[in-house]
Amino acid sequence: NDVSKLAPGGVQYSLLTNDHGGCLDDLLVYCAGTDHFWLVVNAVNTEKDLRWLQDHAVPGVCVADRSAEVALLALQGPAAQACLQMHTAEDVSGLAPFRWQRMQVCGRPVVVSRTGYTGEDGFELYLAAADGPVVWTQLLDLGDRCGVVPAGLGARDTLRLEAKLPLYGQELREDITPLEAGLGAFVKLQKGPFPGHEVLVQQKVEGVQRKLVGLRLADRQIARTGYQVLADGQQAGWITSGSWSPTLHVPIALAYVPVAFSAVGTCLTVDVRGRLAAAEVVPTPFYQRPRPGLSPAPASVQG
Repeated sequence: NDVSKLAPGGVQYSLLTNDHGGCLDDLLVYCAGTDHFWLVVNAVNTEKDLRWLQDHAVPGVCVADRSAEVALLALQGPAAQACLQMHTAEDVSGLAPFRWQRMQVCGRPVVVSRTGYTGEDGFELYLAAADGPVVWTQLLDLGDRCGVVPAGLGARDTLRLEAKLPLYGQELREDITPLEAGLGAFVKLQKGPFPGHEVLVQQKVEGVQRKLVGLRLADRQIARTGYQVLADGQQAGWITSGSWSPTLHVPIALAYVPVAFSAVGTCLTVDVRGRLAAAEVVPTPFYQRPRPGLSPAPASVQG
């Protein structure tokens, strides 16, 4: 992405690419100043990303790992704003999506950003690791007033799948490019050379050979990660993520398939533990949050 477009207080979704154009990671870039940026990476990739950044840092750039110092809580859901407002004197209604600011929450200094990984409105709260349990407890104390409940990674994974938000290790890997993953909007080829730039320019010109698509399965069969996708009886691709959708009440999945089988309405088959399940390519995201003004639903908090 083009980080030069960021001003202090801004947040940008971006990717780290290798020399082959593959995804080393996806991340959020927080701009704290003209020469000060904060990268929020996938925790499983922390050491790999740190080495990559250090290896590519130009003279004068300092790269520091602050992971052990910082706790992250995600307050997500249509009622998240109302819930957060109960614990801060700041007016959080003016904090726009992909913006951040410092404020006191539950009496603790917190970096609050209007970001999340659930497909719903919400906030991510970055605070001193020692303050994490205190703020977590006080947010959950709102359960009786606005429905705040704890949510784990399983719930988050279902939500991000419904919203077609990629997960590293499934939709994103080092042998998959951002263009194949449908993330071309976040790849600014015109900004100049970067690792994998030439490969991605060529792929942009020639077109990708495979695409990430959404599938809806017949009956109630669930397609899990790694299951084979067949077209005309032959293996054509693989499932990256799949689950029962509690919002839509149907089984859904994401899969990589050849471009020839990627059009909406294409009928495919998924090998579900030796049983063939009918599937159809459908538009994505599977779910988009309602427009403002509708009745709020409960919020959840993740650590």
